[in-house]
This record gives sequence, structure tokens and C-alpha cells, in this order.
Amino acid sequence: MELSNLDQIERATRFGRREMSRLGVAVLFLAGIIMFAGASHAQLPGGYLLIAAAVIGGYMALNIGANDVANNVGPAVGSRALTLTGAIIIAAIFEAGGALIAGGEVVSTIKKSIIDPDFIDNKDEFVWLMLAALLAAGIWLNAATAMGAPVSTTHSIVGGVLGAGIAAGGWNIVSWNTLGAIAASWVISPVLGGLIAASFLYFIKRTSTYRDDVLAAAARNVPLRWALWPGLSRPISR
Repeated sequence: MELSNLDQIERATRFGRREMSRLGVAVLFLAGIIMFAGASHAQLPGGYLLIAAAVIGGYMALNIGANDVANNVGPAVGSRALTLTGAIIIAAIFEAGGALIAGGEVVSTIKKSIIDPDFIDNKDEFVWLMLAALLAAGIWLNAATAMGAPVSTTHSIVGGVLGAGIAAGGWNIVSWNTLGAIAASWVISPVLGGLIAASFLYFIKRTSTYRDDVLAAAARNVPLRWALWPGLSRPISR
């Protein structure tokens, strides 16, 4: 067999090896969750449900990283402001920090503000309802990621809780005022995000990009760059 053919085979199989390695890391991650949850909660009443919830939560976390985090780091990586590795590290730090510092309010809203738990007489049924919602959101995110579709994890979990709640307790279980506020935020957020981004771009162009001495203007108007490289604060001729 010619060397050129061997090279073509090597290139053709390289993608498959990368995909298998990623799948292997995901499986190891979920296996680690099973072992940790089993060692910590197996002896508790309903421990198997805690283990199942931990595994499904881990599966959801993998899909959040694959889709939602990719939405956030995509512009930075696409503009070459950050490498993919650097963006993932930063995203991991701040995603975890945000969940630990400010995630409690969101958890509370998902837990009891979208649907009313009092409509579910059997509390075990409510547990299964939430597990079904979490699994449905994870599967949807997995499918969307496979298609390369940037979707919202918030939309996914809210829809999962809403659908499972209606299936278990009927339409009256839904807190329509809360759901309306959440749906309104889905419209307001992209509009506000676009306006803020346009404002930043306008400010950068007017104060730096369209100046005769771009570097000196940037040093005066971009505090972060000025802090990282004080020498740019001096006027620099073109």
C-alpha cells in the first residue's frame, strides 16, 4: 500500500478517535458520579433516587457544557480573542462560581415557582416528575448539540418542568404569572443584549478605532489593556 493511501486512512480515522475519546471522558465522568453518589447516599432512604438524580444531573451538566457554554465562548473564540482551551477554562470557573454564588434563586424558581408542588399529592411522584424534566432537557440538549444548534438550557429545563408538571397534575398546576415573566425575559434579554453590545461597539469605534492614533486612544479608553500594558498609555506615533 502506498504511503499516500496510508496518510488518507490516518486522516479519515483521526476524527473517529477524537470522538471516541470524548465519549470515553463523558462515560468516566458519569461513572465517577455513580461511585461518589453511591458511597455517599446508598444507605439513605431513597438513596437510589439520589443516585439516579445525580447521574441525570451529571448528564445535564455535560450537555450544558457542550451547548450552553459553547454559546458563550463562541464569540470570543471566533474573534480569536481567546483560544478554545482558555475560553473553556474561564467558562468552567465562572459557570461554577455563578452556580455556587447566585444559583440558589434560579433553583428555587425551577423547583416551586413554575409549577405548584401542592397539586401533586404523592411526593414521590413529584420527585419522578423532576427527574423526568431533567432527563428530557438533557436529551433535548444532546440532540441539539449533535445538530450544531445553539439552544438555551434555561428554555429546555423550563419546558421540561412545564410539560412534566402538566402531565402529572393538569393545567392548573402551572403558575402562569411566573411563566409569563420567564417568557417575557426570553424576549427582553436578547433585545437588551443587542442594545448593550451595539453601545459598546459604538463606544469602542468612537473612542479608539476611528482615532488617528489607535494604540494611544485604546490605552486611554480601555482600562484592562492599559492595566496589562502600561506602556500603551504613552502617545505612540503611527
